[in-house]
Amino acid sequence: MAQFELILPKMGESVAEATVTTWLKNVGDAIEAEESVVEVATDKVDSEVPSPVSGTLVKIITDVNDIALVGTAIAIIETDEDNSSSPTPPIPAKESAPAAAVDIEQQVASAITSLTGAEDIVKSSNGRFYSPLVRAMAKEEGIGQSELDVISGSGKEGRVTKKDILAYIASGKSRSVAAAPISKPATTAKVEAPRTSPPVIASAGDEIIEMDRMRRLIADHMVNSVRTSPHVTSFVEADLTKVVQWRNKVKNEFQKKHGEKITFTPIIMEAIVKSIQDFPMINVSIDGTNIIKHKNINVGMAAALPSGNLIVPVIKNADQLSLLGLTKAVNDLANRARNNALKPDEISGGTYTLTNVGTFGNVMGTPIINQPQVAIMAAGAIQKKPAVVETPEGDMIAVRHKMFLSHSYDHRAVDGALGGMFVKRVAEYLEAWDLNREI
Repeated sequence: MAQFELILPKMGESVAEATVTTWLKNVGDAIEAEESVVEVATDKVDSEVPSPVSGTLVKIITDVNDIALVGTAIAIIETDEDNSSSPTPPIPAKESAPAAAVDIEQQVASAITSLTGAEDIVKSSNGRFYSPLVRAMAKEEGIGQSELDVISGSGKEGRVTKKDILAYIASGKSRSVAAAPISKPATTAKVEAPRTSPPVIASAGDEIIEMDRMRRLIADHMVNSVRTSPHVTSFVEADLTKVVQWRNKVKNEFQKKHGEKITFTPIIMEAIVKSIQDFPMINVSIDGTNIIKHKNINVGMAAALPSGNLIVPVIKNADQLSLLGLTKAVNDLANRARNNALKPDEISGGTYTLTNVGTFGNVMGTPIINQPQVAIMAAGAIQKKPAVVETPEGDMIAVRHKMFLSHSYDHRAVDGALGGMFVKRVAEYLEAWDLNREI
């Protein structure tokens, strides 16, 4: 008999940790190779972790609601295979962190610091280790390093745990300690007091609904985006009459020939990709004082989940796909989003995002940038409107199919000229649609 460590696998680009949500097997249960053992959740998507070997689950290392780092063991499986030639390394204590994991934790801590701009909380101080979760909670609650160092820890070797932080906050000590005066050199800079949300008082008959995990993640992501990027939004009303006429003409034949329904989303996406090729500085991200100009054009498409939450699957290398390829990718990702079947890598790596607010009957919107991108476009509802049309015989009033395009962009990297020209170029590509285009 031999023991096999079930390792938390890489969950996608830039994902360093995951929360265990459900153990599908109990200690003592038999497991077949490739059978799912546990469900985990990241800040991007929920996934199942299969076992690469057959055997019996003999130990669960990471309990439900605990966080595990990518590359660390979360369970032990006893197998009939002889692994004497490659002995299993000793199982680290649950609170300890191997060297590789410490590097990952440092990356997570750095990412949290860059988002919050809060005081640095080091991973080790006064001989005591602080996990990424504890450091994140401390930053969020405004607990500084010196204050964190004096909190009594109930974990192994006196480490501070999530429960210790919550108990400390509940005691009300954090605010009083944080408010203590600190001697500093005289300065004329204005110091702003921490901003807190006003208290909400529930009235009789009100229903209190606790946010689910994904809604909390979305809320944090949106707030961080607004804090990070100065948002500017430009609007253009595009004439989609030719696009509507062409789609109405070919949609039945398109589905019969290719087995796919063609919607307006891949058509708009194609215009966005062409415009990115014309204005590549839209396809960038900001890293400190550096601008990262992306080679690949990876377009995210906001999609609603059955729960009502939002997810953004990404079409990688969209510039290399034909209209048919974009249509297949859009339909596939949308269908699997509705069935909660997306893979972690399919919702990461986006460089630009399209959201279709017209699906809900909205004529326009001011979308929030999906960090670390610098721009996002919202497509409104297509409506019939009377419009002035220029003809060789003179101007005339005609019924046209119009749609608003809303382009939000990060003013740190994108000025009004670039942001405005980009959305105008998208409209121009749509308005110049070829009515005789082959399918």
